[in-house]
Amino acid sequence: METKNKVAIITGGSRGLGKDMALSLARNGTDIIFTYHTNKKAADAVASQINDLGQKAIALQLDTSKIGGFDTFISTFTNYLKEETGYPNFDFLINNAGTALYTPFMETTEEQFDEMLNIHYKGVFFLTQKLLPLMNDGGRIVNISSGLARFSIPGSSAYASMKGALEVLTRYLARELGSRKITANVIAPGAIETDFGNGHVRDDEKTNTMIANLTALGRAGQPEDIGGVVAFLCSDDARWVNGQRIEVSGGMNL
Repeated sequence: METKNKVAIITGGSRGLGKDMALSLARNGTDIIFTYHTNKKAADAVASQINDLGQKAIALQLDTSKIGGFDTFISTFTNYLKEETGYPNFDFLINNAGTALYTPFMETTEEQFDEMLNIHYKGVFFLTQKLLPLMNDGGRIVNISSGLARFSIPGSSAYASMKGALEVLTRYLARELGSRKITANVIAPGAIETDFGNGHVRDDEKTNTMIANLTALGRAGQPEDIGGVVAFLCSDDARWVNGQRIEVSGGMNL
């Protein structure tokens, strides 16, 4: 890894949106550190694809809902960076890892609520806090929200509430990190055809058709619709974009 290369940390980079984010950033000349939850084989395959693009990549296991594991993760990747570049610092943080929950408000349990809180908000809050001392000044934070923080589809109250909290947090990060010239932005994907939520949008024909009918561009999203937007926000062209929510939904529920 050459010192001139920017380095991105992406949580949940072994599949779906995170995978496309990693590949899009790599195509822009960025080296990648990404996390996976359980599927090491898929993560290693993504790392291999990034290497084929001429960039360095390492996949590290991390459960972003468990704050107790953050210090070990940070120690591992900083040791890796020191060996590769001589420096423990990185440039871009993309908080992408997450899971779905489709449960009516009246049936949502405390356990389900806490799971959504820990993965989508608390974990992001404290992982970002721990990583900021290692982020180079002029760096970028991109948090991944959801169109469901703007429009409401029954069954997503807990998930969407955490994404709404993440959007507020992003504005505070942008405000408080301005002195370091670090920007913080949110992208909010619409419904995407991935294995997220057991392939709910991709594999259920009724759901897929409903999404297409609600979307101005007439289809559900693909992972390839998202990664390029993250890469843009980490580019110099986006240096004046800060504290913003960018919905990437094809015009859903306009």
